[in-house]
Amino acid sequence: MLDPYIQQYGRRLYGLCRTLCPNPFDADDLYQETWLKAFRHFSQYDPARPFEPWLTQICVNTYRSVLRRAARSPILPFRTTQEQEEVLRSVPAPEAADYSDLHRAVDALPEKLRLTVILFYFRDMDIASTAAVLRIPPGTVKSRLNKARNKLKEVLEHESDLSF
Repeated sequence: MLDPYIQQYGRRLYGLCRTLCPNPFDADDLYQETWLKAFRHFSQYDPARPFEPWLTQICVNTYRSVLRRAARSPILPFRTTQEQEEVLRSVPAPEAADYSDLHRAVDALPEKLRLTVILFYFRDMDIASTAAVLRIPPGTVKSRLNKARNKLKEVLEHESDLSF
């Protein structure tokens, strides 16, 4: 139904969307939303009139709607830094994550695995640094980390929010 129109006016419409929206993702969304609205309201289009101005009007009105929604957003956009700070202060702080189960599971690992996990994950050492500290080959560090992850998966099987 709209395929010939998309072929004829698609590039120009996308150019308009890119002009209105500096962010390419927002431009893509505007482009799609414009074509969706054109499809929904195609029965209202008067074929005696030019199609492009009608499509452009849909695009501009859609863009304005997006701007109005953004203006009503409790977070963006901000008119002043003070408004931004007030909104951010009103948002409750996230609760601290409880990793006590993980720490207990790590503490229960055999010592050679526990040390490898602590150095690599908790002290942010890379494989080479961990190997140098433990005086073992890098391949052994990788092997120990793999064994430790598998053991931790078994112990923490019931913890669905942990991903390895």
